Amino acid sequence: MPELPEVETARREVEQAAKGKVIRRVFTVDDAIVYDGVAPRAVARALTDRKITGLERRGKHLWVMLDRRPWPMFHFGMTGWLHVYRQEAERPRFWKIELVLDDGTRIGFRDPRRLGRIRLRHDPRTEPPVSLLGFDPLHDLPGPAVFIKEFSRRKAPVKAVLLDQSFSAGVGNWIADEVLYQSGIDPRRRSDTLRPADVRRVRSKLTAIVKHAVHVGADDSKFPRTWLFHYRWGKTKGATDGRGRAIRFGTVGGRTTAWVPDVQPE
Repeated sequence: MPELPEVETARREVEQAAKGKVIRRVFTVDDAIVYDGVAPRAVARALTDRKITGLERRGKHLWVMLDRRPWPMFHFGMTGWLHVYRQEAERPRFWKIELVLDDGTRIGFRDPRRLGRIRLRHDPRTEPPVSLLGFDPLHDLPGPAVFIKEFSRRKAPVKAVLLDQSFSAGVGNWIADEVLYQSGIDPRRRSDTLRPADVRRVRSKLTAIVKHAVHVGADDSKFPRTWLFHYRWGKTKGATDGRGRAIRFGTVGGRTTAWVPDVQPE
């Protein structure tokens, strides 16, 4: 599932290819699930002959700014992605919308599992769902005092708090597991039981992990080999981390969770 680093990488790629160009044609498919509260033809009308002035993102939500509102907004869900290409023959399978720019560049949004969403918003930051999101770890991470206060007043398992988009927008399953692994905190611990030093460590690891993942363009082959990321997939029996310590799997906050008891004691 695309998380903040993946969505930010897509934002940068599309902005580089599309900023300053005009959308000349818009192709859509009829999909009342992916098109949330708006007809595909209405999206096509709103975008045709509009100039792209930039792209912005908050959490896992990305939107294209045009020289006239409303603007299209995308949520990738589990399998959504924006692709940049030149020829119709390169149009991705399971595409939901395609923008053809004045220089021939094409931008296509695909979503095989139809869990992503395409919306139109006049001011994305002040309208749901973006207006309901918490801080973005890349752009507006709270200072230590505020972070500790907001984190410590919650009584849910620490993993569930990190996954709560109204708390930390863009943090998904692998990021939450990685943050807690590197912080040495059991994901099942209640947030209000953590010491301030624990929460400061969570904050520090959260920003470091997100910034590094964004810096390398969400290319996981460039993640440090010490990261749990490389060993947490598949719930493999006998799985170990990079130092040979046993990985435990369970469900926390409704999500499959991986942790290393030797590093993250109860």
